[in-house]
Amino acid sequence: MNATLPPMVVPAEFPQLAGLVWNDDPSRAIGREEAFSLYERYGRFVDRDRLTEVESDLIRGPTEEYGGGRFLG
Repeated sequence: MNATLPPMVVPAEFPQLAGLVWNDDPSRAIGREEAFSLYERYGRFVDRDRLTEVESDLIRGPTEEYGGGRFLG
């Protein structure tokens, strides 16, 4: 697990993730595993050129932790 990222994240603090929770409250904290699942499920809507370094880490860490090193998004 990436020690620099908390176990819960607020989607509103991550621009691309905030766009993926359009049907929910982006200020409601979600678990990193749920965030990773959203990135994978809706990866086609993520503008990878606009990912911040921290948001990239939010994807990279769980890719190793939950995705066995493979990101499907």
